[in-house]
Amino acid sequence: MKRLKTEPKVVGAKQTLKYLEKDMVLVLYLAKDAEKRVTDPIFELAKQKNIEVMFVDSMKLLGDACSIEVKTAVAGIIKREV
Repeated sequence: MKRLKTEPKVVGAKQTLKYLEKDMVLVLYLAKDAEKRVTDPIFELAKQKNIEVMFVDSMKLLGDACSIEVKTAVAGIIKREV
């Protein structure tokens, strides 16, 4: 999860889904305590695209790892823009 502090990232379900659809996500992080209705569609798309998925114990931990002051269900490391 250290990469979330140092590499380009996207945070939040809607934004992460947009990047997934554009094939811009390298690694997906999902909080285990997030609502399944939020994370399941994103998880399924990541599986279809063979993207590595990492599970984090809580939304608070994921938010902290992203250096934001709120909880988050989803985040991703994204490809650097060329």
